[in-house]
Amino acid sequence: MHAARLWSVRHARGLSRAYGLFARLAPRLAPLARLLGRAGAEAAVRPIERAAKQFLFDCRMCGDCVLSATGMACPMNCAKQLRNGPCGGVRPDGGCEVIPQMRCVWLDAEEGRKRIAPLAVAPDAAIAPLDHTRSGRSSWVPVIFPEAAPSAAPRTDPGIAHPREAFERACADRFVVTVELAPPDSAAPAGFLARAARFRGLVDAINVTDGAGGNCHMSSVAASALLAAHGDIPIYQVACRDRNRIAIQGDLLGAAALGVQNILCLTGDDVSQGDQPEAKPVFDLDAVTLLGIARRMREQGAFASGRKLEAAPNLFLGATANPFAPPFHERVANLERKVDAGARFIQTQFCFDLERMAAFMREARARGLHQRCTIIAGVGTLGSAAALRRMAQRVPGVHVPEAVLQRIGQAADQRAEGKRVAIETIQALARIEGVGGVHLMGYRNETVLAEIIAESGLRGRVQAPAAGTTG
Repeated sequence: MHAARLWSVRHARGLSRAYGLFARLAPRLAPLARLLGRAGAEAAVRPIERAAKQFLFDCRMCGDCVLSATGMACPMNCAKQLRNGPCGGVRPDGGCEVIPQMRCVWLDAEEGRKRIAPLAVAPDAAIAPLDHTRSGRSSWVPVIFPEAAPSAAPRTDPGIAHPREAFERACADRFVVTVELAPPDSAAPAGFLARAARFRGLVDAINVTDGAGGNCHMSSVAASALLAAHGDIPIYQVACRDRNRIAIQGDLLGAAALGVQNILCLTGDDVSQGDQPEAKPVFDLDAVTLLGIARRMREQGAFASGRKLEAAPNLFLGATANPFAPPFHERVANLERKVDAGARFIQTQFCFDLERMAAFMREARARGLHQRCTIIAGVGTLGSAAALRRMAQRVPGVHVPEAVLQRIGQAADQRAEGKRVAIETIQALARIEGVGGVHLMGYRNETVLAEIIAESGLRGRVQAPAAGTTG
């Protein structure tokens, strides 16, 4: 089966032409299809389609086929069922984050797309979320026996205007600084709020993680609302891993009602690496489709279903990018899809490799993406070279060059050397055209992160930690 899939990718151009010919000739079978009726045509065609497509593409008969847009590599083979490009967890050898021994489906898709259109540079249009009501149905029958598609009502309104909130203004006006903060494993908010207080006057916003690493904490929406209620500016992370489109849209409305405007749309980490690997992942949406839904809620005041909202949420939308994981060329195309879908700020994975970041930014500038969104580079440190090496080995998508590991490992004070590396990285990133800010990361390492911000010259002096808190 895998060999046939690889053959299909290698022959993507020929298969694409064959499908184009089929699409042109198929309507001639419509009179026969009408004699059989819709159900009869489905019963006749589905077994043939299933056998052919399972052999060639390991097809799962989702009923919503997009092979022509994915280089003849079926995205349903993706462990996260992503439909708009790779996640940030692709391993250095091209292995899937969830199933390391399997090659990332999107590496095959990129190869197939290049074979179909070798000179194409623009990204494909975003692929809509899967229509689960079509699961198990034929995707050939609608080509043979077209359904009358409802005509879209012309949009005459200019969209809903919203005032720009604080973080959105900061992204437009200056080099921004954000920090990542994990919600507590507690129903008591005091400790979490004390940790956040370390960054008053040092950052433009605090990014609240949503089950990072597949581990359970207080919900990101609740923790973000706590910060907003205490005068901080939160960025609410929304991971597609744990909730379907109904729950996510409800959470977005709830967040906006509680004063949380900044939304970071994520696909989400693999649950098998977390503290409850037996949990069932959802992945009803991916980051690109979530952005599109949230943008429609903001700009058109409507749910994904089209049903109107009484009041539209004022959301400032962001997403992530990983310049440091393969497929490297696809990363900028994926970024462009996210910007087209509505992302206005982008946070990257940890940057320890300035050369790769510079290459990513060159291509982003060539496409004008730095003018359409604020690109915020991820920076951070851990306590030792051994801890950094473990992170690079265990967290797919994190790349730490060996030279950085050796430099920190050979230092007499590894913690201090790691901090120096982070400060130097920040200063170098600030000199790369198009980088609009930095995002500080380091789990439960708030004291060091605050020191890095101050000592790098980004902001003012470090505030003294609250009594009884730890870094």
